[in-house]
Amino acid sequence: MARFELALPAMGEGIIEATITKWLVSEGQDVATDQPLVEVATDKVDSEIPSPVTGRFVRRVFHEGEIPKVGEIIALIETGESGASSSGKRIALEPAPDPHHAIQIHESRRKKPKQDEPSGLALTPLVRQLAKQRGITAGELNQIRATGPNGMITKDDINNYMVNDRSEPLDTPSAKGRDTVPRQGPDLQEPIAGAEDKVIEMDRLRKLIAGNMVRSKQTAPHVTSFLEADITGLVNWREVNKASFFDRVQVKLTFTPIFIEAVAQALKEFPRINVSLSGDSIIIRKNINIGFATALPGGNLIVPVIRNADHENLAGLARKVSDMAERARQGSLLPAEIKGGTFTITNIGQYNSLTGTPIINQPEAAILAVGTIVKKPWAVKTENAYGIAVRDIVMLSLTYDHRVIDGALGGSFLSQVVRNLENFIDRINISTY
Repeated sequence: MARFELALPAMGEGIIEATITKWLVSEGQDVATDQPLVEVATDKVDSEIPSPVTGRFVRRVFHEGEIPKVGEIIALIETGESGASSSGKRIALEPAPDPHHAIQIHESRRKKPKQDEPSGLALTPLVRQLAKQRGITAGELNQIRATGPNGMITKDDINNYMVNDRSEPLDTPSAKGRDTVPRQGPDLQEPIAGAEDKVIEMDRLRKLIAGNMVRSKQTAPHVTSFLEADITGLVNWREVNKASFFDRVQVKLTFTPIFIEAVAQALKEFPRINVSLSGDSIIIRKNINIGFATALPGGNLIVPVIRNADHENLAGLARKVSDMAERARQGSLLPAEIKGGTFTITNIGQYNSLTGTPIINQPEAAILAVGTIVKKPWAVKTENAYGIAVRDIVMLSLTYDHRVIDGALGGSFLSQVVRNLENFIDRINISTY
């Protein structure tokens, strides 16, 4: 008999770890090739890992709620093959140690606290990194209510503590030298549900969204600029051409790919918007990868990313928007398809909102909200004077990180987006759109 080492597979660019959310088989159970073994989660996407072999499931190395890294052994399967451990058939990018040694390392990591951890408390690498980033002391870690297996602190526990429980005064020594915001303390009591109130638990995705939003507001000073655009020509052009566009491209021509095209071209003119901040360094991204917020059936949001959006024509953008939005609603996006964004667009106008102040999708530096398109009286320049006409107007709001983007830069970029929309017909190549 031989033992097959099942390692956490590569799951997309930039993904180095995943959370074990649910084991689908028990130890000692017979498994078949391609049978789903475990559910894992990376940020916003859940995936199943199938068995690459037929055999008997011997042992879980990682438990539910724990966070292995790509390439780490997560389970052992006994196959009918003869020989020693079948390390040559692992699903991994890097060589792994002997499975028994890997188990010992993992058990040691789980049970043996590091020097900077409170006595008797073991932390996963991700939780240790989050605690360090947020300035959480060893003493504070002992106060956090752990919900993970075997009393382990999870990422959600850290986020809940930061949002709901932390009440550290701003002048304490551990608070100095880092950005802080007022926390919920004794004067902000936990709400109590009434007898007729309905209480529901946040699902995992909503918890992730909540944690990301809080982190973004704690990290970046948000500033929002607003501009209106007269897109009457664009609206009329779409109305005339949407039928022929569908015949040619086989997808509906919505406004989303049009706005993505306008933003992508503006980012080429203003690369200092297409940035991320790392410590005291500004990373100017070479690629323009635009995410577009998509509503899910359960009421949550997800942000698929179109890579190198500036290299796509309108037809290509429309195909990708249609395909990714549909797969997002079906829950079949790949982990890599929601990673690596450099700028985000959110369409709040689909619910008739005129405008809004969106929260930056970290680690990006800016996000554009598109309001609803309304007909309103508008000053129109004639040959000799101005007149009033009913026009199609949309309000755009750009929220940006004031640490790296000042008002002049943010306003200039937003003005360029408006120009791109208002001059859409003059810019678009009708023969190749």
